[in-house]
Amino acid sequence: MSFLELRRVSKSYGEGATEVRALADIDLSVDRGSLVAVMGPSGSGKSTLLTIAGSLEKQTSGEVLIDGAALQTMSHNDKARLRRRTIGYVFQDFNLLAGLTAVENVSLPLELDGVQARKAHAAGMSALEELGLADRATHYPDELSGGERQRVAIARAVVGERHLLLADEPSGALDSTNGEAVMRMILAACKQGVAAVVVTHDAQLASWADRVVFLRDGRVIDQTVPPPSPESLIEPSPEPSK
Repeated sequence: MSFLELRRVSKSYGEGATEVRALADIDLSVDRGSLVAVMGPSGSGKSTLLTIAGSLEKQTSGEVLIDGAALQTMSHNDKARLRRRTIGYVFQDFNLLAGLTAVENVSLPLELDGVQARKAHAAGMSALEELGLADRATHYPDELSGGERQRVAIARAVVGERHLLLADEPSGALDSTNGEAVMRMILAACKQGVAAVVVTHDAQLASWADRVVFLRDGRVIDQTVPPPSPESLIEPSPEPSK
């Protein structure tokens, strides 16, 4: 069974002559261990799809199910618990807390869920190390570059035992090397059974996915399975001979 399902999901803003339809009858399923990339022009509904899938916004019609449970039947507290324990979300604008250090931002979701502070800190440090940020762990967000803040946000999204990862342009502020590090982290999570949806404009990043979904004007217009990525994008390149 799919871990995430959207069934004929629509979303409209406004009413009457001012109504804008952001999504129209979207059907989407994402299995455990699967990475789905969502592509499309600006205004096609990509970010709206993510916020609805992550229970941050309510659809106008249709159903959203996470691990078989319908979001519309959940209370506000149930949804908050789901986001804290099950869903990792990478926002375009990072949403880091200015008064917390990098490692404190990453470990906060675990502490809020009752994990002992020392264990949460260790897990946060491990996630930062995987993204090459161990030496920036005690820095505050305004002391980090845009790319570093992006990586901290991604570390926060994957830390702990998340089962659904939703990422909105996760490599948008990164160079190719760090963008690849981020994709490796997302793929590693998928290998552990995480279902992941990544919104991107980057065709190279989308080539890492198991399936690419194309949106236009709030509708799915195509889906495809990309060819295998070049080996150099999956395995480290060998050291040049001296």
